[in-house]
Amino acid sequence: MKPTDLRGILQYIPQFREKTFVLAIDGAIVTDENFATLLLDVAVLRSLNIRVVLVHGASAQIKLLAEKQGLTPSNADGSGITDAATLQVAMDAANRLTHEILEGLSANDLRAVCPNAIIAHPLGILGGVDHLFTGKVEKVDVELLQTLLAQGIIPIIPPLGFDGDGKTYRVNSDSVAVSVAEALKATKLIFVTALDGILVQGRLIRQMLVADLESVLAMQRNDIAPEQLSKALHAVTACKAGVPRVHVINGKVDEGLLAEVFSNEGIGTLIYANEYQQIRRAMKKDVRAIQLLTKQGVDSSELVKRTRAMIEKNLSDYFIFEIDKNPVACVALHVFPEQKKGELACLYVGSSNENRGIGKKLIQFIENKAREMNLAEIFALSTQAFTYFQSKGGFSEGTPDDLPPARREKYDASGRNSKVLVKKLAKP
Repeated sequence: MKPTDLRGILQYIPQFREKTFVLAIDGAIVTDENFATLLLDVAVLRSLNIRVVLVHGASAQIKLLAEKQGLTPSNADGSGITDAATLQVAMDAANRLTHEILEGLSANDLRAVCPNAIIAHPLGILGGVDHLFTGKVEKVDVELLQTLLAQGIIPIIPPLGFDGDGKTYRVNSDSVAVSVAEALKATKLIFVTALDGILVQGRLIRQMLVADLESVLAMQRNDIAPEQLSKALHAVTACKAGVPRVHVINGKVDEGLLAEVFSNEGIGTLIYANEYQQIRRAMKKDVRAIQLLTKQGVDSSELVKRTRAMIEKNLSDYFIFEIDKNPVACVALHVFPEQKKGELACLYVGSSNENRGIGKKLIQFIENKAREMNLAEIFALSTQAFTYFQSKGGFSEGTPDDLPPARREKYDASGRNSKVLVKKLAKP
């Protein structure tokens, strides 16, 4: 799907309307040439009645501004010690960035404001070291942010916090974003970075359950690049705090934000807090989706062409695998009760979701369904994927004589000479 394809975007509107997205934008992205396009993407989100909060970092600008002033910043990313000089540089850099964001949003006819919604207190003395003006989020003024969002105003939140005495503290922007997302019960937290996502041993993670990412951090932390470690750690924190989806994307990719939000594939990394995939029985509205999904398989002669009428006639036999309520794979179970056999048919996974274990899940699902129906055996016919059924599904090669009479008749008439694959089912 092209991110600018309106039909593709429209299917997501019901589930995202009036929901809150928190965008955590690295300072380096704000000054990138693609930032204007990113703000256009934000304008699209707002036009769809999606509430948006922007949290921005400033580490790149703090380092640059400090160098111009002949200073060595004691804490550029908000996680170390912040002395008085660094705090002043951080305030100057953050305020400049906030102003640039406000200008960009104004150019897109979007209302925005920078509220003092982050209440912070000193990080304090850790390991005997006073962290001075480094702070941590104590509270988020939810009422203030909700009031702004209800009025269609985008809050712009810098990596700064304030205490009850009016003192300012440098706060890590990633932690601010997590706190805001948790407080607002955001549907998505999207880290917009200069990286493609989270890489482990140089390989991009496309999607991962939060528990699996925790395991990677516990056992393979050194395999994650240092500049990506904060995003990984805060993604885990956010998911465990109740944020359903955390994304890490490259803000330099044209229309990347829309591609991440409005497509199944996305462009970066998705970390999810709960099992966001499900298999359900197909409904009448899914007939076209089944035809579109299987078109490539039909064109390559992997699958037999099924007309709309054929699918509708046996619609109760079909099942859909969804990702965020969008069909990405399908399968069918045709039952032959007299022989206590079932045919696993029309198994197909869309090309954009291949090699993710979805096919194996569907095979297991059909196998479990067949057991529930007290079937003794399931079989599949294949001209090209027979080795897959054998290696992933535990099927064995059979003969046409293993087919129920009614199915054998169709098999002989088709002339496809498909391999017959069978699997005996143990009793439940």
